[in-house]
Amino acid sequence: MKTNITVDKKNFKTNYKFVFVHGLSGWGSYDSRNKHLKYWGMFTGDLLKYLNGFGFDCYSASVDPTGSAWDRACELYAQLTGSVVDYGKEHSERCNHARFGTDFSTKPLVDKWDSENKVNLIGHSFGGATVRMLCELLLNGSEAERNATDGDDISPLFLGGKGDWVHSVTALASPHNGTTAYDIDTSKPLGTDLKSRYYDKLNSTMASAVIKEDDGRADYDNANFDMFIDNALKLNNKLSTLENAYYFSFPCNSSLPQKDGTYYPEESITEAMFFKSGVLMGRLTETTAGGFTVGEDWLMNDGLVNTVSAFAPIGAPQKHYAEGEVNKGEWNIMPIYHGDHMSLQGGMKKKNDVREFFLNHLKLINSLD
Repeated sequence: MKTNITVDKKNFKTNYKFVFVHGLSGWGSYDSRNKHLKYWGMFTGDLLKYLNGFGFDCYSASVDPTGSAWDRACELYAQLTGSVVDYGKEHSERCNHARFGTDFSTKPLVDKWDSENKVNLIGHSFGGATVRMLCELLLNGSEAERNATDGDDISPLFLGGKGDWVHSVTALASPHNGTTAYDIDTSKPLGTDLKSRYYDKLNSTMASAVIKEDDGRADYDNANFDMFIDNALKLNNKLSTLENAYYFSFPCNSSLPQKDGTYYPEESITEAMFFKSGVLMGRLTETTAGGFTVGEDWLMNDGLVNTVSAFAPIGAPQKHYAEGEVNKGEWNIMPIYHGDHMSLQGGMKKKNDVREFFLNHLKLINSLD
């Protein structure tokens, strides 16, 4: 695999660290499986090593594969600051789980992080919700935690005042507004043709990977809960957009419009694990229990996330990207990427070389003040 992309640092206005945050059932540099298979790059090679070879400074975080946006944000903060994970006194007591987690004081992800040494956050899938939650806590902290915790016992994360620690946020195939994948019934067979029976037999590796073992915690403190449309919309109401950070969102699509108005997976680019969900999502319109109308604009999908949901959080400042018109404090909705939900990781059986894609995007970010 070759690329003709060159990187001219003369055009860089910044060169902050890039922190990549995996999605649901994913992993990062702290996980043992990353030694054998990189989440970022998958079967096409180590993406971060490749990007670092061009002078970018890239790191891969490891957060709970099935954790809530809150828990994952707390873990990400601890890795970036080299501290003990603190989920918060109020949150941990309400959600019935331990307050403290892993100690990263001897193995921080980056050497320094503050307003002078900002980071660029890149989240895939639910990693997008994770980095958005982190940004909210950095900016405003948590009033609930401040009220419940003694001043000498509270994590600095919950004090806020750190919104200027982030230079940019990039969301890749992220369910900003939830996904109908959680409203479909995958137990029903697709049909009687051989192709449909084949995909039914595959079951779903992804579905089994996201099941959280019952450890007694509140049933709303997990990623699955946050991915339902009504819950994602409520989460949006709690998350701010940083005024001094740049925002980018890359929606994906691996489905094709049909004569009857539905959408059907494009088999040449859709992983088997997403085929059945892609078929069912491409047929589903509904009104959620919370009253949100899922119309025909939600039928296009990447096999796990509705393309329109990956545009930007509803209610947040946003516009479709135009070259030379990137402003702070608003989401730039980038052109729809032709690929399924795994494509921007590098794909699996449907291998996808994303090196040029990321080189171009990181160059764009570094060209911004």
